[in-house]
Amino acid sequence: MLSNKAIAPLVVGIPGTTVDPDTRAVLAALNPVGFILFKRNCESREQVEALCKELTGLCPMAQKLIFIDQEGGRVNRILWEPYMAPPGATIGALYHRNQALGLRAAELNGYIIAAQLATYGITVDCLPVADIAVDGADAVIGDRAFSKDPKAVAALCAATMKGLLAGGVWPVIKHAPGHGRAMADSHKELPVVKTDATTLEAVDFVPFAINNRAPFVMTAHIRYDAYDAKACATESTIMVNDVLRDKLGMSGLIVSDDLNMQALAGDTPSRARRALAAGCDLLLHCNGNLDELRSLVGVTELSEQARKAIENLPSRGLPRPDSLMEAVAEMRGLLSDAAA
Repeated sequence: MLSNKAIAPLVVGIPGTTVDPDTRAVLAALNPVGFILFKRNCESREQVEALCKELTGLCPMAQKLIFIDQEGGRVNRILWEPYMAPPGATIGALYHRNQALGLRAAELNGYIIAAQLATYGITVDCLPVADIAVDGADAVIGDRAFSKDPKAVAALCAATMKGLLAGGVWPVIKHAPGHGRAMADSHKELPVVKTDATTLEAVDFVPFAINNRAPFVMTAHIRYDAYDAKACATESTIMVNDVLRDKLGMSGLIVSDDLNMQALAGDTPSRARRALAAGCDLLLHCNGNLDELRSLVGVTELSEQARKAIENLPSRGLPRPDSLMEAVAEMRGLLSDAAA
């Protein structure tokens, strides 16, 4: 346990399925606040359970913060569960046919995903996707979005978060303040949204404003010229503090999207410094590159405000195995109805 060391506000990926000596040495020097798992880290149930247990023993706060992207559809890291969630658009389509059934499906889906993840020791899922589906936009969001209707997206996000918490996992609402309108993939380049502020606030921002009590919110590596024509949201004090915090009232921990993405410029430490200066509480570094992680040693320290927010995260449920089986059966019935 590295409890006497300063904690870095970094949620990091590691290279493989175990913690080898080189990785262990880097983590000992860095002391990240948490970890995030990807497909490269997940090969079997027993291995993921062992990895989570090992990671929680390495850093003092990691027992609280082991993240994953388990959305359903085309974004999954654990691939062997008997129930694999559909893309958000499938649940959105059910909602538009029958709102009550759609909301029930969103809540059940969140509950099942969380209950599955919690068995491994995973505590945070980067879900729900609160982005609006926009015709003609880049396909990076696409069917990950629930709907074109901001109020529908907001309601389905709320139901999903309720299910995730009941199932034992904290949700991360993303990608604030909205990725759906982007005409480029931020993994590859910086998207620039030139839409006027009135439209953004009436459409794209709505799901985040309505769900502003989410425990975590992930930023978008997108530049919104109506607010800040110089910096993307992750690196913009205007976007993080004036828009997310003040205008939308978001009270949770603000987490950057992955620092490795090509939307950002400069070396890894400069990316980290800019995101923290903008007001992000935690930073994702996902690719497991040990040289990049070494470059972040000593760059920054977890703020006292963020530490307290982590300590005061809302309580999570402890689902029973029989309740999970019942939820899966009900969810499969809803999906069957949706496909009919």
